[in-house]
Amino acid sequence: MKNQNALPVGAAVQKEIEQSPKRKVFEGVYVSLLPLNAARDAHDLFSVSHGTAEKERLWTYMSYGPFTDENKMQQWLKAQEEAVDPLFFTVLDKRVNKSVGMVSFLNIVPSMRRLELGHIWYSPLAQRTKINTEAIYLMLCHCFEPLKYRRVEWKCDSLNQRSREAAQRLGFEFEGIFKQHMIIKGRNRDTAWYAMMDRDWPAIRANMEMWLYENEAGTISLKELNSKLKRPARSTLTNE
Repeated sequence: MKNQNALPVGAAVQKEIEQSPKRKVFEGVYVSLLPLNAARDAHDLFSVSHGTAEKERLWTYMSYGPFTDENKMQQWLKAQEEAVDPLFFTVLDKRVNKSVGMVSFLNIVPSMRRLELGHIWYSPLAQRTKINTEAIYLMLCHCFEPLKYRRVEWKCDSLNQRSREAAQRLGFEFEGIFKQHMIIKGRNRDTAWYAMMDRDWPAIRANMEMWLYENEAGTISLKELNSKLKRPARSTLTNE
């Protein structure tokens, strides 16, 4: 597409009402996402993320944690409780009625209809279950449907292989590495950047629902399903 001066320009975008993610309960089959409540959540969250080397591995790539004791973690949670960006939620495992991790919406830009999913961590007991997939599914439904966002981002330390694999398994597309992007806990962080577009969401949603709710035999691979997505080629400048 070109403008009146014969220069390439982006496609026109329909104006939508500017909306931010809601502080509400999101209900799934396996999880509930509950707005963070430090007094309610601190004990469960501390117990599932501290006390053994295996549990405390999850803090390796986070900018905070592990905490010296439950009170310190509760103080940190309390400081985040009323924040709107990041907007934090506790992930409740409905099988055991226990909080097993956290997620958030962040870097929220309603005027540009984009945001990021981040501050994502889970107890080792929740990893490699349907908990993360359904938590992200619920968040993406909220972003792309009532909010009508165009772009949802996922960013992580480039060395965090588990997070990078999760992003691609969930249908996010790798966009590149931002080198020397941050200093985290006194160490360099190159950031791996992933994103999902609204145009891709219907197919990704169908794949997620198939894997989550029609996969009792465990024979469906979400990674394989999403690897077959037909994505538009990235736009490039030309002399045409």
